[in-house]
Amino acid sequence: MLPFDLVERRPANYCSSRPSVRRMKPTTGYPTPPDASLRFDAPVVICYPPETIPPLDATVVTAARGSMIKVDEVVVPPREAATFEVPGGGIFRILSVEGPQVGDLNLFHAHDLTERFWSGKTRAIHGTHVSTGDRVWSTVPHLRPLATITDDTLDWYGYDADGGGVHDVIGTRCDPYTQHLLTGTDYHHCCHSNLTRAVARHTGRSEREVEPLIHDVMNVFMCTGFTHDTHQYFMKASPVRPGDHLEFLAEVDLLGALSACPGGDCGDEHSSDVAACHPLIVEIYETSQVHEWEPAAISGYRWPASPLNAVDG
Repeated sequence: MLPFDLVERRPANYCSSRPSVRRMKPTTGYPTPPDASLRFDAPVVICYPPETIPPLDATVVTAARGSMIKVDEVVVPPREAATFEVPGGGIFRILSVEGPQVGDLNLFHAHDLTERFWSGKTRAIHGTHVSTGDRVWSTVPHLRPLATITDDTLDWYGYDADGGGVHDVIGTRCDPYTQHLLTGTDYHHCCHSNLTRAVARHTGRSEREVEPLIHDVMNVFMCTGFTHDTHQYFMKASPVRPGDHLEFLAEVDLLGALSACPGGDCGDEHSSDVAACHPLIVEIYETSQVHEWEPAAISGYRWPASPLNAVDG
């Protein structure tokens, strides 16, 4: 038996000007303080307002999209992953081709795999779900845009009545370790495993060596959110259909890895062979911007001088 009860955190007589959301959390029975209503009504502050970040120049985007020449196409088989490369200033599109299918996307700087997509900071800057105009940010100490989303045929979806949206940067990726934790079974085609194998093949390194480089993903085409009552991460069948795409302009030379999730449209299970799965296609385009492209500068932050930061010699 648990040493606490699951109860509603807000007192029964709590009254607020804001819509009430029922949230169940464990409590050990601490009394509600008399100023609880004041604490609950503290104003909301956006942690990382993006208005001070200059967007990618619209004329650059227009020029790039107006000069697209397809130079490559990569097929991502169901329940597997594949890699692709895009030069800075180039464009890539992820397409749904045969049926509703979710894709788990990793992005790396092509010449330094330690600089890779940072879903947490992308989420903090742009929100839980991304679309046209949002940028894909890299890890520190670089913290620069790896790519900008330039077209999204699902931008009409917005947020549904359940709070679900498309293209989330919330979920980490399905992985065999969590699958084993929850079910006691081993499944070898989770997106984490697929991405690991694909990057290992691309680099010629072992799976164990590249596994630490595999990172939290952008869940392309996936419809997700948080439940209103318990704020748990949920998924529902993706609204994606054949012909839909998500398009990016690469802001540095990129290595991408995309897994066609074993959950298919993720309307039911996601780590098994039960769901109907379909391939995804990644199209690579050269543009007029490729040969003159200047990648975004890395972060201008520098650690203060100290003996620990001194360079030997």
